[in-house]
Amino acid sequence: MIVARGLTKTYGPKTAVDHLSFTVGPGRVTGFLGPNGAGKSTTMRMILGLDRPTSGSVTVNGRSYAASPAPLREVGALLEARALHPGRSARDHLRWLAASNGIPRTRIDEVLDLVGLEAVAEQRVGRFSLGMGQRLGIAVALLGDPPVVVLDEPVNGLDPEGIRWVRNLARELAGQGRTVLVSSHLMSEMALTADHLIVVGRGRMLADCSMADFITEHASSYVRVRSPRVSDAEALLRGNGLDVDRLDDELRVRGRNAAEIGELLGGAGLYVHELALVQSSLEDAFMTLTADSVEYATHPAETAGAVR
Repeated sequence: MIVARGLTKTYGPKTAVDHLSFTVGPGRVTGFLGPNGAGKSTTMRMILGLDRPTSGSVTVNGRSYAASPAPLREVGALLEARALHPGRSARDHLRWLAASNGIPRTRIDEVLDLVGLEAVAEQRVGRFSLGMGQRLGIAVALLGDPPVVVLDEPVNGLDPEGIRWVRNLARELAGQGRTVLVSSHLMSEMALTADHLIVVGRGRMLADCSMADFITEHASSYVRVRSPRVSDAEALLRGNGLDVDRLDDELRVRGRNAAEIGELLGGAGLYVHELALVQSSLEDAFMTLTADSVEYATHPAETAGAVR
């Protein structure tokens, strides 16, 4: 597993990571979320020994990444998919990495097949598209068959089939008992992939909990009610102690589930045209929690013509 204790990184007067403590355990996909500038990339670089902490520590399976005699067998990582020698073929890129970590050459063909690059294995990577480079980066991460996998924006540049493949791959790796840490800005994908979330903002920990608990705590759900007698429905529901917001002909009701609200309205002889549970999304919860941690906030233009 990955264990961070008081992890801190400063650059002059700027604190990029501020006393982060967390554990990324095996058997589940842990999503690592935060706005731009939150300290995610710096944290991942410290996990992989690319940056040295100013204070605190981070270990992988009980020791620092740099102390491993064969790091690719310990941790597979995708940070910069395009950090490749453009003149090398995909196979040659994997070949020298395998040789440096004592990985059998047979594993090269296995990962090329796994990521779908076997047909272009002899092609120079400088000619690869963004998505092909991303697949090669994932092949590198899996080359040593590591127990810990760290992926930063793994679906960047991939088509829908590739995105689904990465999602299934992450869940399959976790299902095998591996430790999987995935950082992404795509909330819709993270909602389908992650079991647990670590959320940071301005270098500090904002949340460390399950996906379900995160959404429940940071965004609310409601039951949407539409009725031809909306005012009567509103009065009835308020009279029964429910929290009701009205938006034109729609009621947003909290305090009871949809079945109970339907029974209340039906018992009073009120027709219902719509009765639906509206559940908050991961994006809603994330935006609520990180609203004060966005470093580069944007503001809507006052008119459509304001943007050129």
